[in-house]
Amino acid sequence: MTSDEARALYERLKSEAEGAGYFLNPDVDFVLDLMAGLLTNEERYGYQACPCRLAEGVREKDLDIICPCDYRDPDLDEYGACYCALYVSEEIALGQKEVEPVPERRGTEPEPVGEEQEEPLVGFTRSGMPVWRCKVCGYLCARPQPPLKCPICKVDRDRFERFAWP
Repeated sequence: MTSDEARALYERLKSEAEGAGYFLNPDVDFVLDLMAGLLTNEERYGYQACPCRLAEGVREKDLDIICPCDYRDPDLDEYGACYCALYVSEEIALGQKEVEPVPERRGTEPEPVGEEQEEPLVGFTRSGMPVWRCKVCGYLCARPQPPLKCPICKVDRDRFERFAWP
């Protein structure tokens, strides 16, 4: 892994983040160190596990911490940054607020218990995850909360509604 590879990954993730309404940490040197960690984990495990967490090296066990991790949006919503501070709020990106420590969420949610439902519940997937619909463009996603920004039309979270199955 070279610094050119880290820079190329940074440019790609920055473009993807901005295209989806997200922001990367404005401290480029810090972010390049995270890029090096992501690339190291990709070499080591075959996937870009969060460089700030211990990966098990088994993709199925680490799905929740493959960048961007499952905890990014809840962390951004509550703390203004994800656990490793790669993704930050607009206020932090603009220098209006400082990054603060984010507590670890991994392993704090209970594991699902019991069999999956045979038929989906109204407004939920079979796993019980709510389905959200962007009222502007119709984008659908199954997750605990709607995204902070619609990845299609870039409207804010408040433009989402819980989707009901026909």
